[in-house]
Amino acid sequence: MDRIIYTTMTGANAAAQRQAVLAHNLANTSTNGFRAELSTFRSVPLRGDGSTTRVFALEATSGHDSTPGPVQRTGRSLDAMAVGNAWFAVQGLDGTEAYTRSGSFEVTQDGQLQTTTGLPVLSDGGAPITVPPGAEVTLGSDGTLSAQTAGQPAQAVGRLKLATPTTEDPLKRGDDGLFRTASGEPVPQDANARLLAGAIEGSNVNAVETMVGMISASRQFEQQMRLLQTAESNDKSAGQLLGMG
Repeated sequence: MDRIIYTTMTGANAAAQRQAVLAHNLANTSTNGFRAELSTFRSVPLRGDGSTTRVFALEATSGHDSTPGPVQRTGRSLDAMAVGNAWFAVQGLDGTEAYTRSGSFEVTQDGQLQTTTGLPVLSDGGAPITVPPGAEVTLGSDGTLSAQTAGQPAQAVGRLKLATPTTEDPLKRGDDGLFRTASGEPVPQDANARLLAGAIEGSNVNAVETMVGMISASRQFEQQMRLLQTAESNDKSAGQLLGMG
């Protein structure tokens, strides 16, 4: 009897976990630069005497969908979209270097370049970028940041760090929503990386596909619950038969 119970339990847990991942993706369909989270599972036979017929569903290594999101033209001088597989470098709340595809920036009153969530944007030297107060800021395709004050020609004040991860040390999403390398080491500046100014990258989540996946996961969970109810019914019937003896 325990075979169906434990096997069904792992299946229900996998379905519930997949539902949570899909719900998180659906909630971020309008988040700039969001990369859809993937969930994968594998079948693992239970080892042991008399247990070879039991197969559990366990989570396998998951990642994110690296497909770039759609281009959203804004015309704003401090909006940028990283081209290809390049990422913007920012300083996380823990002080470490992290990476994001969200390229909507703003300048604080003290002249620091930040993301819309308040994280400092890093230069190609790995330090926060500051611009003269009140200056008009523009971004070049190579990440060069130019500032122009009244009556003065534009001057380069820094260059955004554009990093391209490698397959040997891929990026992984952290609990704060930012990405970091698996090794924890910073990704070097990519001199060939480019950005598209006046545009931002939309989320790469397919809302329709995600909703269909949620319906499928919900039905799978319900099926697992019905199997548990069947196991309970069989257990009661077996108990009644034993009581008659």
